[in-house]
Amino acid sequence: MEKTVKAVITVIGKDMVGILAKVSNLCADQGVNVLEVTQSILQDMFVMVMLVDITHAAVEIADLSDQFDALGRENSLKIHVMHEDIFNSMHKI
Repeated sequence: MEKTVKAVITVIGKDMVGILAKVSNLCADQGVNVLEVTQSILQDMFVMVMLVDITHAAVEIADLSDQFDALGRENSLKIHVMHEDIFNSMHKI
């Protein structure tokens, strides 16, 4: 059985229409499956965390990260992509 490879995508920026759609569309375009999403609006700031399956992604995680960086710049957002193993090791108590 194939091991699922996951990543965490975080998005922070001024709230506006279409952020979730833009991030989700880029995921779909690259064969990334969204597993879980949590989002909040804190005053006028949009904050979202996505857990995604990158097992069958069309690009490597570094290229995916570059694409999300570009999307973030185009939309005045900070979008960060991190492999799940790195995320977990950074957040162990």
